[in-house]
Amino acid sequence: MSTTDLIAAAVLFGPGAVAGAFHARSVRGQRADSARVRAVLAVSAAERAALAEQQSPTPPPARESAPAPQPAPPVRLATVIDFPARRAA
Repeated sequence: MSTTDLIAAAVLFGPGAVAGAFHARSVRGQRADSARVRAVLAVSAAERAALAEQQSPTPPPARESAPAPQPAPPVRLATVIDFPARRAA
């Protein structure tokens, strides 16, 4: 390989290698963050469940029934005109 080839390889693959290292580090950090988030969500869900059990459920208020559907008005078409039976040439 010539020097030019080595320089071209470094220019092309160098940034990708550096970006890959940063990406691998961020993925490792996301796992820890995800575990923390799941723990907080579990605690929050437990608190909401305990609060829901303490409160007495009330039935929803009575509502009026839905109105009966109205038939759609008939579509008015254009007036049809009878053409004469024979045509003038």
